Amino acid sequence: MAIASMTGFARLDGAWQEYRWTWEVKSVNGKGLDVRLRLPQGLDGLDLPVRGAIARKLTRGNVNCLLQFDRINANAGIHVNDQVLDSLVEAAKAAARRHGLKKPRIEELLELRGVIEVRETGLTEDQIAERDAVLLEALGRAVDGVVSMRLSEGAKLASVLAEQVDRIGQLVGEARRIPSQQPEAIRDRLHRQIADLLSGSSVAIDDVRLAQEAAYLAVKSDVREELDRLAAHVEAASELLAKGGPVGRKLDFLAQEFGREANTLCSKSSDSALSRIGLELKSVIDQMREQVQNVQ
Repeated sequence: MAIASMTGFARLDGAWQEYRWTWEVKSVNGKGLDVRLRLPQGLDGLDLPVRGAIARKLTRGNVNCLLQFDRINANAGIHVNDQVLDSLVEAAKAAARRHGLKKPRIEELLELRGVIEVRETGLTEDQIAERDAVLLEALGRAVDGVVSMRLSEGAKLASVLAEQVDRIGQLVGEARRIPSQQPEAIRDRLHRQIADLLSGSSVAIDDVRLAQEAAYLAVKSDVREELDRLAAHVEAASELLAKGGPVGRKLDFLAQEFGREANTLCSKSSDSALSRIGLELKSVIDQMREQVQNVQ
């Protein structure tokens, strides 16, 4: 199953009888599925069917869905509700007098909801059902377009993430091979440091105490456990990418775990080579986390 992103867009136009319609569906990343729907006045009955149609094909993302539905002859069916308009005019005049405001223009009042009505006179129940079926079928095709774009973007995301996970694995391997992280190297380094400090002094070096201190420092700076966990996370992330599907939340959790281990590795490091690897690890992991946010 392919990985999908949460970014997609589709626009679909068409006509039915004397009407023209346009669907626009846009999705961006989100923690869950959040559908924001804008329907023309008189088509509110499509709210639940539209949300259901989107939820059947999309599981995550912030989705904005807009329907424009207009008569081809724009003046047909237009009616001004004089009662509502008169009430608004009187209320506006009274407010202007009380507060010293300028009187509103008529075009401003005509834009208010309920002043201008589009009357669907002449449509039978069968025609309304036909209209709704046409619009819902078109919405399905628009959502399919969004799904297609999300899959295309997901393929690119998967490729980028795979490269980043591979790079993390490579850096873990490099860290394991650093000679200075071996217990023997720590012991020799400590011996040289103490010898330098005691140069010219008559105080002898206690080999037993030196071995104890070397062992203590080796344990304190040992990053093998962090490297083992990083390697396990690399394997888990690779498996998720190969599996595909809605793996965004799991990848996000792994990215957080990657970051935690990389931070610990940097804090333990007393070697410039290991510190360099740790900083590069953090950089790659931060880039990975950014990409993961858009995986469904």
